[in-house]
Amino acid sequence: MSEITAARRRPPATAGDRRNDVWLAGGLLLGAVLSAALGTLAGVYGDETAQGMQWALLYSFGLTAPLALRRRFPEIVAVVVALVFFLGVSLRIPELYVGNIALFIAMYTVGAWVDDRRRAVWVRVAIIVGMFVWLMVNTFQAATGPTDEGLSREGLFSPFVAFMLIQFLVNAAFFGGAYYMGDRAYASALERATLEERTRELESEREVTAAQAVALDRVRIARELHDVVAHHVSAMGVQAGAARAVMDRDPDSARSALAGVEASARSALDDLRQLLETLRTPDGEPPNASTVRLAGIAELVAHANENGLPTTLTVVGDETEVPDLVQVNIYRVAQEALTNARRHGGPDAAADVRLRYADHAIELEIVNSGRIAPALRPGLGIVGMRERAAASGGTLEAAPRTRGGFLVRLRVPLGERVGA
Repeated sequence: MSEITAARRRPPATAGDRRNDVWLAGGLLLGAVLSAALGTLAGVYGDETAQGMQWALLYSFGLTAPLALRRRFPEIVAVVVALVFFLGVSLRIPELYVGNIALFIAMYTVGAWVDDRRRAVWVRVAIIVGMFVWLMVNTFQAATGPTDEGLSREGLFSPFVAFMLIQFLVNAAFFGGAYYMGDRAYASALERATLEERTRELESEREVTAAQAVALDRVRIARELHDVVAHHVSAMGVQAGAARAVMDRDPDSARSALAGVEASARSALDDLRQLLETLRTPDGEPPNASTVRLAGIAELVAHANENGLPTTLTVVGDETEVPDLVQVNIYRVAQEALTNARRHGGPDAAADVRLRYADHAIELEIVNSGRIAPALRPGLGIVGMRERAAASGGTLEAAPRTRGGFLVRLRVPLGERVGA
């Protein structure tokens, strides 16, 4: 016998199901007693009726009481009910209806509640074969008996033959219906259990997806804050340092540097306000629908030149249409790379920005000279650049150069969509 896996087992019966079985057995017991009493009064079997109401009570109890345990021991209950039914009919106990109902329920329960389907088939087939063998024996005895009472036996299609055929057809429909309905109930229970399991899985996946969405929003917010704040604060640091260095000997230059600090602070506040407005807007777009573009890289280069980092910009190729998301990410990568060059390149650092438009891709390369950077763990800035490259479906190369400085190269294919 093959092992029954958990995936093929139907859910066990609940306490409520077992209570209902007890009520069912009690109700059928009352019905069987009443049916037997009325059958005795009606003389169903004539003089062949089993004498004594005690036999009818015993038969009724043996026929219905096992049904109280039908979901716990379905095979045993079915066999016991079938044997009691055969015995009761053989002894001519005048109960004709509840016995058939009890046998039908017992057969149905085997098909509906036994997880070992092979055993369920064998138990039901054994009962059906036993019933038809018993029916064949009774038919043969009735056909060969010496009595002339009852239905006429004359002719190929005599009333007796017609009655026997009806008995066979009714029994075939009876047992076939119990067999089929039991199998369908078992299959429906498995389908319902599978559906409930999938519903639980979908609910769990929904919760995980919601948590991932929150985490992605937090990462996006952190990345935007880092890019906006780091760029402006870095410039403010350079300008404030220059103002402190020349404050005593050149007040005008110090004043100009402090004006730059003020301008950077205002720009930082404007960018932060725009970011907060974006976060507060349900569709994720700021009220004025403004965002950075590739054209803004020229302003980044000018800003770097104004804040002590000599920077050149070279655009190679013909400009082509670039999705908004890709434009924003390229701009932010350029902004972060120039900020890092200004912070870590040293006083003699210079930068070169190249923007290349290829046939099916766009490339951004930022190279800065300066001191040789030690091998350090990537900071939040590089992590953010890699995330932006991945979000655009591109690749990012970010590494220190052996002769000093740093290289950032971003390549984004165009005309391709990025999978979630």
